[in-house]
Amino acid sequence: MRNHEVTVSQLLLDSKGELREPGWSRKLVQKYRRSMIKAPKFRIKEWDYYLVVNDEFAAAFTISDDGYIGLQSVSLLVFGDDPHEHTETVLNAFPMGKLKLPEDSSYGTTKYSDDRLQMSFEVKYMKRHIKCHFENFMDRKPLDADIVLDQPPMDSMVIATPWPEKHAFYYNQKINCMRASGYIRFDGVKYEFDPQTDFGTLDWGRGVWTYDNTWFWGSGNADVDGNSFGWNIGYGFGDTSAASENILFWNGTAHKLDDVVFNIPESGYMDTWTFTSSDGRFEMTFEPVLDRAACLDYKIIVSDQHQVFGKMSGTAILDDGTEIKIKDVMCFAEKVHNRY
Repeated sequence: MRNHEVTVSQLLLDSKGELREPGWSRKLVQKYRRSMIKAPKFRIKEWDYYLVVNDEFAAAFTISDDGYIGLQSVSLLVFGDDPHEHTETVLNAFPMGKLKLPEDSSYGTTKYSDDRLQMSFEVKYMKRHIKCHFENFMDRKPLDADIVLDQPPMDSMVIATPWPEKHAFYYNQKINCMRASGYIRFDGVKYEFDPQTDFGTLDWGRGVWTYDNTWFWGSGNADVDGNSFGWNIGYGFGDTSAASENILFWNGTAHKLDDVVFNIPESGYMDTWTFTSSDGRFEMTFEPVLDRAACLDYKIIVSDQHQVFGKMSGTAILDDGTEIKIKDVMCFAEKVHNRY
């Protein structure tokens, strides 16, 4: 078991721009400071990504500054008898810090605005407020969203991961199990979230990546007999010898896992997946419903993404041996290859 937990509050980077202490933590005990990065500005990647899901529909919102490119993105996904999705992205050349994304996820406002897209993520009073207006989102019709995620005191998954390459690192926080209320409105339909059953997840990332990476990531949340249950699983890039990012959440408390493997069928992303774990604590079957696939090839910038939404069933085991059984929980799992 290699999961080293960081518990000391300190600066994330040392004077040489390298990670002080690789490992995982329950909150942002290590403090990110953009000014301490020694790599060129065009290599710094910063983003806030929110995903809000229920059994019938989902929405995703991204504000990012990836150095030589910014990608501001909104997705609307509809499940049911005719699963479909639409993603719209605004690209910006060489933002390199101009968006001034906060250095801490627990306060402040992340925002982007141009003539077509106005989007903000405000953190205040243990709530995260997502507001969005996207003109001509699809078929000349606008999309509007106003969603609030509740975040009472709770553990999260934070990981500080180095690469062998000098000055390259990944600092990431995943916050699961935030109960969601509010709505998305598009094409005369109002999609409403119910905090009794619906949840949002934050993926907050800062760092300097190497050029060519493939990763696997999966996340989901559920209400289990009135208890909040969530998971974050993933692997694929950087030196994860200090810790994995695999974790369970039960009523706000983290239960750390070791390795989890995504068994994606060679026959295709829409066939049944399974998930197996080295410690036997995450054994699941995943039935895909919708593949949000995207492929960009601009020669220097290449991205091949398969974010697959579907229903997870199986057993997870908490630190004290308690078995949590779930059936048909709508969630996602993805495989992404990026060169950028």
